[in-house]
Amino acid sequence: MNFIQELEKELFAHRNAENATKMEAYMKNNFTFLGIKTENRRAIVKHLWKKHQPEIKSDFRSICWSLFNKKEREFHYCGMEILIQEIKKQYKNEDDLLIEKWLTTHSWWDSVDLLAKYLLGNYLLKFPEQTLEVIERFSNSENMWLNRSAILFQLGYKKNTDFELLQSECENHKHSKEFFIQKAIGWALRDYGRFNPNAVINYVESTNLKPLSKKEALKNILK
Repeated sequence: MNFIQELEKELFAHRNAENATKMEAYMKNNFTFLGIKTENRRAIVKHLWKKHQPEIKSDFRSICWSLFNKKEREFHYCGMEILIQEIKKQYKNEDDLLIEKWLTTHSWWDSVDLLAKYLLGNYLLKFPEQTLEVIERFSNSENMWLNRSAILFQLGYKKNTDFELLQSECENHKHSKEFFIQKAIGWALRDYGRFNPNAVINYVESTNLKPLSKKEALKNILK
């Protein structure tokens, strides 16, 4: 039995209909769930990941993509988490196209936020010369989730955040009526504000951001 087959067997064995109903409602019924809580799912995956390590390492891109295209959301989480870990030291220059495919498939905030920070963000740390081209492409896309990713990818960059680029992304999308974009602007500014609060305060006070973006940006700074 290969990794995917065994993972499928284990996850289906642990399905919980009551949990699944609650999870599906929380995600606005965009996805089908097995009803396995994160801690339990990760425990199952950890064991099988270790057991099938040679198989996964030899073909993690296609294995993870297969998981991400299954029906139940728990498989999507497994695919993302394995990919993010396995690809760390094996990024290829052309992986921006792979990342774009992941971000625009089964898109919702739970997958996009994880992928934007850990997949796109880490890729651009590995290939910084790609940053302007990739972010401009994502930012100007008609796909809202790519726009959100262009705003959020520097989460966790801390003092290494390119604040000029972040401000540019905020300016590019500050008039958006989309909740997920307004929220992303505030979140990204708030994250950087932990390291440079004055810069964030000055920017927020000098530009006409949407009220939600302003509120989110200054939430922790002006306590």
